Amino acid sequence: MQNSEALALTAVLLAAAGELTQRINDGVVARGFDARPAYGFAFTRLSAGGATATELAGHLGVTKQAASQLVDELVRKGYAERKPHPGDARARLVVLTERGWACTRAAEEAAADAVRPWVELLGESEVRALRDQLARIAPYGPIRPAW
Repeated sequence: MQNSEALALTAVLLAAAGELTQRINDGVVARGFDARPAYGFAFTRLSAGGATATELAGHLGVTKQAASQLVDELVRKGYAERKPHPGDARARLVVLTERGWACTRAAEEAAADAVRPWVELLGESEVRALRDQLARIAPYGPIRPAW
């Protein structure tokens, strides 16, 4: 693959990711949630049983202070809460509240809406094949923003 082809591939992948992020966030907001794209990236980590601020920082690729500020915002808006960590008395576990889970469900609906035009354009089997091919390249994430 030539350098220019590789650059073109990266450009379309990044454009698709940016568009999906924006369309999902717009869909979440349209469903009545006061959210930012960063919330969704945090929710992907918190939905797996919760996380400490340090773990969330590692997942998001930000400082612990930035993650703590995001957690403060999520708690203030009712999307998450801090609980005692079951394995470390010094740590606090951040978990989603029912409002956080409802926002996550809204994001799932918005994601389905966001890819629907792809299915209409390419067909369902092509979109599934695209998903499968991309999963071979980046199978586990973490799903995080490109700050």
